[in-house]
Amino acid sequence: MQAELPEVVPVSEVSEWSDEVDVVVVGCGISGGSAAVEAASAGARVLVLERAAAAGGTSAMAGGHFYLGGGTPVQQATGHEDSPEEMEKYLLAVSRDPEPDKIHAYCQGSVEHFNWLESLGFEFERSYYPEKAVIQPGTQGLMFTGNEKVWPFCEKAKPAPRGHKVPVKGDTGGAGMVTELLVKRLAETGNEIRYETGARNLVVDESGAVVGLKWKRLQETGFIRAKAVIIAAGGFVMNESMVAEFTPELAEKPYTLGSTYDDGLGIRLGASVGGGLKHMDQSFVTAPLYPPSILLTGLAVNKDGRRFVNEDSYHSRTSAFVMEQPEAIAYLIVDEAHMERPEFPLVPFIDGWETVAEMEDGLGIPSGHLQKTLDLYNENAARGEDPDFGKRAEWLAPQDKGPWAAFDMSLGKAMYAGFTMGGLATSAEGQVLTDDGSVITGLYAAGAGAANIAQDGKGYASGTQLGEGSFFGRRAGRHAASL
Repeated sequence: MQAELPEVVPVSEVSEWSDEVDVVVVGCGISGGSAAVEAASAGARVLVLERAAAAGGTSAMAGGHFYLGGGTPVQQATGHEDSPEEMEKYLLAVSRDPEPDKIHAYCQGSVEHFNWLESLGFEFERSYYPEKAVIQPGTQGLMFTGNEKVWPFCEKAKPAPRGHKVPVKGDTGGAGMVTELLVKRLAETGNEIRYETGARNLVVDESGAVVGLKWKRLQETGFIRAKAVIIAAGGFVMNESMVAEFTPELAEKPYTLGSTYDDGLGIRLGASVGGGLKHMDQSFVTAPLYPPSILLTGLAVNKDGRRFVNEDSYHSRTSAFVMEQPEAIAYLIVDEAHMERPEFPLVPFIDGWETVAEMEDGLGIPSGHLQKTLDLYNENAARGEDPDFGKRAEWLAPQDKGPWAAFDMSLGKAMYAGFTMGGLATSAEGQVLTDDGSVITGLYAAGAGAANIAQDGKGYASGTQLGEGSFFGRRAGRHAASL
């Protein structure tokens, strides 16, 4: 890592401790809050440090999807059969570099985690939203939020909807409600959240075990001694040097999905004591084509007029394939019969053309290339087939009724938003690991700064970050409390 790492403080240099606790948690978003509550529930004395003036972090900006399955009460109530085994098969299939022990734990513990979330003081609505959308428009409790019904994954695991949404309308604020409940629960245990206070350095003993940290609040500093430190401080999308080094595609987007404090400090703290890093080059970058879902009947083509993805994919999977095209240029082509303007046009409309030849000329696509692609697509779509990319029949329709329209999916033209997905290597219990897989005693990580099951945009599903952040945050808190 080229970014500067914080200095490590030997315990021999600490003359005085401002606090002595069992577990100190760095960050109070969904993962940090879950870790703190679980550690406190296990009997640990917990102190949470939060750099902001209020809890929530980036989690508070999320819509409130939790990716859960295996037969949750909402799945059962809405008639959707699922099992931990089918959920596990799906997550293994979509992961680029799967960690089977983590995926197994997540799937086997998913229903229990659902129940734990509801025990905080809310209920997921026992209702299902059937449309293809980025998020439910209302308070419906369940929808498909990934690639479960998309080829080839639909052939590897029985599809089931697993996007459980907190009952808050709109696309932001749902997770913030859960964080508020975590803060309330932590207060009931008698443990403290110290706001506007950030971790600066880790303290280690002679063996290299983490035994505390240095903190800073305005001009005041001090040291906290702890049996365990849990890093839950977010990703690195706001750190220009780290983005340039690991995920340069995020430097070209107009909007970042993150808070001011997603500056990679937690990751750098872990790396400073030898923590290994995983998936640092992976990002979630997306500009959804839908809604309206009718646009998914069209063709996504690159600058050479060739298709490159099944257009019914989850929006970040489609976007990830756009990033791989020459110059990250791509267009969505639809005919008049399937043209509909999005209410919120993240992928801008370019123009319409009376003939395909004129459209090729207008888009700079080599003459005849798009026509050939369109003819083949239409021929197969008329039979309800897509032998090239496996697009499902419900999204297949010949685009043969001119004029034709094009939307610009290109990076720099579409309204792409993104966040980082890499972080510290961890065990299934949240312990930070070195590059060779050894455990760093006393150090844990969870949430966006840890590398868990959300590994890249192609396999991501809405709700994975909140789901795994809270799930593995709890496991980290429980294990840390046992030290």
